[in-house]
Amino acid sequence: MRRQWFSLGVPGLYVWIAMVAFGGIAVETIVIYPNVFHDVPASLAEASAFFEITGPADFFPPMGAATVLAAVVSTVLVWRTPARWWVAGSLGTLVLGEFLFSVLYFWPRNEIMFDEGAAVHSTETLRRTATEFETGHWGRLAMSAVTATLAFLGFLRLYRDRVGVR
Repeated sequence: MRRQWFSLGVPGLYVWIAMVAFGGIAVETIVIYPNVFHDVPASLAEASAFFEITGPADFFPPMGAATVLAAVVSTVLVWRTPARWWVAGSLGTLVLGEFLFSVLYFWPRNEIMFDEGAAVHSTETLRRTATEFETGHWGRLAMSAVTATLAFLGFLRLYRDRVGVR
């Protein structure tokens, strides 16, 4: 009985983490970024000053690590069940569509806008980079939605198989 609850509890925790991460990315995309990018380069400087104490860069790396860890452990726990394809699919979209996309697409743009900024780049370069960043973030939001949805469907399948609900 204890093993059954553990094998349900960890994937349930993963679903919760994935949904919280999706909510965070949604708030970032819909509420925060329109304010950060409304008047580049001045708004970038204002955002940097605003996020001096804490900001998205303080929340999302540990949240991402927790999500990946929960996804990997969940995938291992459900591997011998029909739910594995849902959970493995969510792990795939998480790693490829969120983490790898962030490393290859967003990190260089963050460096241009926030680390180097107007001291190194022209206003036009900063504006173009901000537009690319905002546009790409809708893709990140979509991948996060897919990750959370697949994790939930995997958990639902696992729950139905374990509890016997059809």
